[in-house]
Amino acid sequence: MPRMTTSPSSARPSSAVPAAASGTWVLGDLTVRRVGFGAMRLPQRGAALVEDAVPRDRGEAIAVLRKAVELGVNHIDTAAFYFSPLRSANELIRSALGGPYPDDLVIATKVGPARDTTGAWSEHARTPAGLRGQVEENLRQLGRDHLDVVNLRILGTDSVAERFGALAELREAGLIRHLGLSNITPEQLAEARTIAPVVCVQNMYGIGVRPEYADFVRYCGEQGIAFVPFYAIAGAGREGGATAAESPEVLAVAEAHGASPAQVRIAWTLHQGPHLLAIPGTGDPEHLAANVAAGALRLTDEDLALLDGLHHTPAA
Repeated sequence: MPRMTTSPSSARPSSAVPAAASGTWVLGDLTVRRVGFGAMRLPQRGAALVEDAVPRDRGEAIAVLRKAVELGVNHIDTAAFYFSPLRSANELIRSALGGPYPDDLVIATKVGPARDTTGAWSEHARTPAGLRGQVEENLRQLGRDHLDVVNLRILGTDSVAERFGALAELREAGLIRHLGLSNITPEQLAEARTIAPVVCVQNMYGIGVRPEYADFVRYCGEQGIAFVPFYAIAGAGREGGATAAESPEVLAVAEAHGASPAQVRIAWTLHQGPHLLAIPGTGDPEHLAANVAAGALRLTDEDLALLDGLHHTPAA
């Protein structure tokens, strides 16, 4: 079973700390550092995935991607449906990093939902033919002859067999290296694993978010499957980012370590097991450096007890 490599302990993260401080995990046969980068917020400012999103400056977005790689990030999460009226996350990734891509860079994308050119969501994309079209679109946009990891994003609790089977066929054809699942139940994971190997699960998870997933998170680790939380910082803010007032517990831990609340939330995620991979996203170089540095933040038993208490406290 894959194991996280050890790294030096540090109580206070520095903005210069590289991604290597977070340790590594093996996705199938691809070694990634445990702090990666989520590209959802790159194409626009403010709330993501909205039809009237304000495009981000292209040069700014490309600079952030290149800075991430300079800091040692080698796991980027993206999707063809991450775009604003003028910017596509995949096109930005290709422009910034694809000349050629670094040998150790792992790009994970997802298929299932899709948006047309107006930004509206399309149902056709969830059919086997639609999924193949999305895989081909990601290949074209990224300029790749295969995709490292493709996550099938699911809405609802229906069977995944037909859709995951379609992706498994593309894996056999060499267009996809590894498969994952997003927004799923344990039952859907079990069903998918009868069809093809699953290297990662992407579900919403964080301090105070989906505490009922604790057993599922643990099970994934026991099976050697990476658990990749999304909205680990934003929480209920989801696509809009962290909008709620921060809790006293998180603020107290942050103050004790000279860290930001966002860094504490990332560090708590990583402390849930060596198979947890963080993919915080930002278009701000300073926020990027701070997110990467969170991989060096080592929480004490007292910190974890305080944050775990918050995690399991029912919402008001």
